[in-house]
Formats: sequence, C-alpha cells, structure tokens
Amino acid sequence: MTQTAKALLVDDRRENLMALEAILQGLPVQSVAVESGEAALKQLLVDDFAVILLDAQMPDMDGFETASHIKRRERTRHVPIIFLTAADRDAQLALRGYAVGAVDYLTKPFDPWVLRAKVSVFVELWVKSRQLAMQSDLVRERETQWRTLTDAVDEATALLRSGDPDGADRAVELLEQARWGSAGER
Repeated sequence: MTQTAKALLVDDRRENLMALEAILQGLPVQSVAVESGEAALKQLLVDDFAVILLDAQMPDMDGFETASHIKRRERTRHVPIIFLTAADRDAQLALRGYAVGAVDYLTKPFDPWVLRAKVSVFVELWVKSRQLAMQSDLVRERETQWRTLTDAVDEATALLRSGDPDGADRAVELLEQARWGSAGER
C-alpha cells in the first residue's frame, strides 16, 4: 500500500492557493490548501506532508510564527518548508525565514518551474523515506522470525542432548511449532 505524498499550501489569499495548485498539477503529490497558519497547524495534526509551501505574510499568525510552531513539534519538525512571499527582496525577511527552519525562501513572482522542481525533490525524498521505513520494518520482522527459529533450534538441540526419552518428541514438536509459526507470520 503506497501512500500519496501531500503538499500543504498555506496562503491567506484563495487566488494564490489556486495558482499554487495549478503549478503543482501533474506532479505525484496531493495538494491540501488552507488559508491561515492556525488551519495549517490543525491540518498537520491529522496528515503527514512531504513539503509545506508557506506564505510569509498573513494576518493573525504570519508564516514565520506558523513555521516556528511547526518546527517545535516532534512530529512535524522535519517537514521541509518553502516560504513564498510577495514582499520585496528584503534579505532580513529571508534570514528570518531560514532562522525559523525554512529550506528555501522564494519571492513573487517566482518561476513556477523552479517551484515544481523543488517540490518534486521533496516529494521524491518523502517517498524514499517511506520506502526505507517499510524495508526497515520488514528487516526487523525477519530478525524476530530468525531469533524465534534460532531459539527453537537451540532448545530442540538441548532436548536431544539431554538424554530424556521424551526429548526427541518434544524437540520435533518445538521445531514444527517454530516452522509453522514463522510461516504463518509471512
């Protein structure tokens, strides 16, 4: 079961969200658009995201405060944030964005192909991370099965060496249980 990567789009202007959705169209990512920092934080409680595109200047909770909250949460601190802003190219704003944990800071108008390329990279990284996690889980499961089988073989060997008249029957029973138990977990 493969999970679709999601991009969280955060902007207080609906037309900007629609433009971002259009830019990302055709990429292997599901866009989730919200119109405030508060809504973004709520969305992050229920969904996992490959990347966040965050407007820097919004009323109430601006993008910098939103990013700060995102980076404080254990569950979301590693989600890459790309700031998008209409503000003029003020180096202080960009530095502020990087200081709160952004991986990039783009000023409008930006090249939509550059944004698509950046989002594509983070989506690919997210997919690869999920694949590695699944492989790691599988390796742990196999190690557990291996330990169970090894323990059964060790116990059966000890029974066979014990000289107990019922040891051979018990050893066979142990090995069969381990074999069928291991096969049933696959």
